Amino acid sequence: MSKLTEIQRPIIHELEAFEKKFKASMKSSVPLLDRITQYLIKRKGKQMRPMFVFFSAGICNGINESTYRGAALVELLHTASLVHDDVVDNSYERRGFFSINALWKNKIAVLVGDFLLSRGLLLSVKHQDYHLLKIVSEAVDQMSEGELLQIEKARKLDIEESIYFEVIRKKNSIVNCFLLCLWICFIQCGSRDGREIASIWRENWYCFSDKG
Repeated sequence: MSKLTEIQRPIIHELEAFEKKFKASMKSSVPLLDRITQYLIKRKGKQMRPMFVFFSAGICNGINESTYRGAALVELLHTASLVHDDVVDNSYERRGFFSINALWKNKIAVLVGDFLLSRGLLLSVKHQDYHLLKIVSEAVDQMSEGELLQIEKARKLDIEESIYFEVIRKKNSIVNCFLLCLWICFIQCGSRDGREIASIWRENWYCFSDKG
């Protein structure tokens, strides 16, 4: 048994149910879009973010339908950011396979990323999970600012230490997605202690990062 399988064992049934719901959230009537999303699903990663959501919910009031929507939202956001990142970085490989922009070119890749992000937002609006929209909007805002700040400073070569750390803080996908998972669950279950933990983690994120 692999380490990942061992970690997943307590929530294996939830992850299996999540797989079906996640696929349904990406379904489209456009054949090209359906082919591309199927390509993404077949080459999925470890799904650490949904796991964070389910484990976090487990220590609160338990896993419910809102938890599945939160997990799908996080994974849709993450997948959209990866598709867009490959375009920005001119990368033609992702997880050992061709990236979306390598197979279908940049224009389609950008639109696919936009589609995934919009599906996540619509999922929240449909079920009136407006608190999730705020969390996601803040995460996207931070990551986008970090990426643009890095591009600007890379061109001018005038980066200072404080700006360097600011770029890392804004761009750090592990931090942003982990906090996103925490906030989704802690806000859903109304855990004051959980929100305080997430706040402390956000303010002192560098101490817990392997970059420290």
